[in-house]
Amino acid sequence: MLKIGLTGGIGSGKTTVAQIFEVLAIPVYYADKAAKDLMNQDPELKKQIISAFGKNVYKEGVLDRSYLGGMVFADAEKLSLLNSFVHPVTFRHASSWMQNQKTSYAVKEAALIFEAGLENFFDYIIGVTAPESLRLERVMNRDLSSKESVLQRMAQQMDEKEKISRCDFVIINDEKQALLPQVLEIHKTLLSKKNKKNM
Repeated sequence: MLKIGLTGGIGSGKTTVAQIFEVLAIPVYYADKAAKDLMNQDPELKKQIISAFGKNVYKEGVLDRSYLGGMVFADAEKLSLLNSFVHPVTFRHASSWMQNQKTSYAVKEAALIFEAGLENFFDYIIGVTAPESLRLERVMNRDLSSKESVLQRMAQQMDEKEKISRCDFVIINDEKQALLPQVLEIHKTLLSKKNKKNM
């Protein structure tokens, strides 16, 4: 089975693309959702987060994401510390999930593949890109966030051009080019690569 990474900057539309792969019967691991679940469910991870950020970070045992976000998105060192706790746990969880898939390929959707140094885990990486103004608008509408807070989050990620230049496949999600034909083309290519690998 081929292991495929799906990445892109905040607001690029990775999740929309991932859902198209799911329609094609390809299993998708959503790293961001898994990380949120693990921060609430993994006792060891919870302990690390509380010892680093204080007990107020959980309210009645549930992570207060806006409280934690307020701390880490304004401070690169704190964000890096949080990631150093969360990434290894999510990576182990994703690896075990990947091993249990039985399809020609499976997809892991994650914003921080290159930032976390995980590119070598995958056979191929797909990048989703969109103009910054559109990404900004999407995230502000989706999260009801201010322009400043979205720009702050964007600044924590790798430069969009740099990220996309390192991907094996690129999907343009600018609301002008249809997504489905782009995904179908990549799907067809990946199936043929998997078949060649088996020969």
